[in-house]
Amino acid sequence: MARSARAQEEIRRFLGIGAVQVAELDLDGDEAVLRPGPGGPPVTHGEVFVLVRRGGRPVGTLLGRVPEGADPKVVLTDRARAECGPAVVGGPGEPPFTTVVVATRERAGQLARALDSLLAQDHPRFEIVVVDNAPVTDETRELIERKYAERVRYVCEPVPGLAAAHNAGLDAVRGEVVAFTDDDVVADPRWLTELTAPFAADAGLGCGTGLILPARLTTPAQVLLESHGGFAKGFTPRTYDPARPPGDEPLFPFTAGRFGSGANMAFRTAVLRSVGGFDPATGAGTAARGGDDLYGFVRVLAQGHRLHYTPYALVWHHHRETWRDLETQAYGYGAGLTAYLTAVLVNRPALVPAFLARLPRGLAHARTLTAVRETDAADGTGTPGDHDERTHPWPRRLSRLQRRGMVYGPLGYLRARYALRAAVREKTAQRAKTAQRARAKTAQGAR
Repeated sequence: MARSARAQEEIRRFLGIGAVQVAELDLDGDEAVLRPGPGGPPVTHGEVFVLVRRGGRPVGTLLGRVPEGADPKVVLTDRARAECGPAVVGGPGEPPFTTVVVATRERAGQLARALDSLLAQDHPRFEIVVVDNAPVTDETRELIERKYAERVRYVCEPVPGLAAAHNAGLDAVRGEVVAFTDDDVVADPRWLTELTAPFAADAGLGCGTGLILPARLTTPAQVLLESHGGFAKGFTPRTYDPARPPGDEPLFPFTAGRFGSGANMAFRTAVLRSVGGFDPATGAGTAARGGDDLYGFVRVLAQGHRLHYTPYALVWHHHRETWRDLETQAYGYGAGLTAYLTAVLVNRPALVPAFLARLPRGLAHARTLTAVRETDAADGTGTPGDHDERTHPWPRRLSRLQRRGMVYGPLGYLRARYALRAAVREKTAQRAKTAQRARAKTAQGAR
């Protein structure tokens, strides 16, 4: 098939992707409870993406179809009881005092939705810090002052970039653990407790990550992304220990994308500070385009600390909505991947031999990562808990953009470092001028 004809076919397939409802189904006890995803309408007939809970905890997902005229709860409950795992034994334990950091930029409406969910957490001792990154208006500051006042602390970070914003939040942290999430999520009420309780149980734990599921699947872009796994890492808790590298992860610890994502992560505060926080030349808002979260994961593991993934710490993420968004995301993911690897090797040269030893397998992994992925199940259904149903093929253009991003990533990181140094020099010069004017004014007053 000619490239133009193939591209047209991909566009046709993309535009033909229909919306999918999002719902939660709690199987606690004899009576199941079905409710829509956060802020969504009641569940009706058609395709439904369902998060299945037992005892309130996530245990799997399924993609079901409710026939017209059928009771959605009956149809989905029968499937869930037959296919999803048993309830999880034991609670999360007592969590430590935690600071939640949310970086944002000119998205006050989304931020308010996220903050409302964070203030409803069942965690017994936590605080919230909002970092306003390189703002061009006072909208975020005014929102915090007007609606959240004493419940949320406001920090302004003038240097653009997600990593710079996270570092500013880290400077303001008072908690033993610092959790990070984004302004486009809705946090489950148990999110913070489930994410941070493992730190109290394991003194060697340096980092924790959790489950990210879609809040909406209303556009073709959102459905396509989730069809290929989205941000989810499955429903099996797992601890990554550098002292005992996992046998099924030959690229460990450099395949940091397997560990989790920045919208749902936490660090022991002292550990994150000891590795210097995040590299400010990585992350969204810089020329590197991303990779700040992956950099943090690898630096913590390289220091000998463990990382724990738990599916019980859930946030609902509002995926990007358009084809153009997907293009930007694919390129950014590729760039962020190689940018963070460059950052790790620049800041931790001792890891270079280990990286070079894994490079051949890494290149093979990169080819797999950016390959055109066809559909899996012929009937369009997926395996609960697997979450990677691939009910729609992954377009070639997105694969090409991801590969281009990977080629650009190291250059993007170096450009970001140069821009950061220029910004620091300018900031230092401005401070010097301000101090000089103050001294001149003081001297003039003394005369």
